[in-house]
Amino acid sequence: MIALINVAVVLVLIAIYVVIYNGLVKSRMYTQEAWSQIDVQLKRRTDLIPNLVNTVKGYAKHEKSTLAEVISLRNQLTQVPSGDHQQAMTNSLKSIFALAESYPDLKANQEFGKLMEELTNTENKIAYSRQLFNSSAASYNMKLQQFPSNIIAGIHHFKNVEFLTVPEAEKAEPTVSFED
Repeated sequence: MIALINVAVVLVLIAIYVVIYNGLVKSRMYTQEAWSQIDVQLKRRTDLIPNLVNTVKGYAKHEKSTLAEVISLRNQLTQVPSGDHQQAMTNSLKSIFALAESYPDLKANQEFGKLMEELTNTENKIAYSRQLFNSSAASYNMKLQQFPSNIIAGIHHFKNVEFLTVPEAEKAEPTVSFED
């Protein structure tokens, strides 16, 4: 009977050991995953933002030339002698209507708004990923320091994870420029 109790105690201790070890491995993996999510979001920012900026630049450039044509037509109309005013107005209006039909939906303003929204969303995702990493690291590090998991962590050489600190050079937000 005592042998059976000893076997049961050993089995319970082994089960506790396995549960604690697997918990440490799982926590370490969550921390590594959280770190990789930061890389994913930084890559997303690197790939997405320049493309969005170039799209907005394209819309703005197109609309600038369209606006310049409309202003030119308006200026021509104001310089026409009063007797020829009716015909000149008709011709200018035809040109303006042609421009309006060709470009019924000028989009630069909307695209600037979308760019600003995407910049905000991207920075929020990066900030969330950083917070998730630090939370995962805190949870993991606590397991490494708490009894009895600290004993198992020591036996298997689990190491503390440093919290994410951002170097000063990376704290600056990316510069968005609409200059060519």
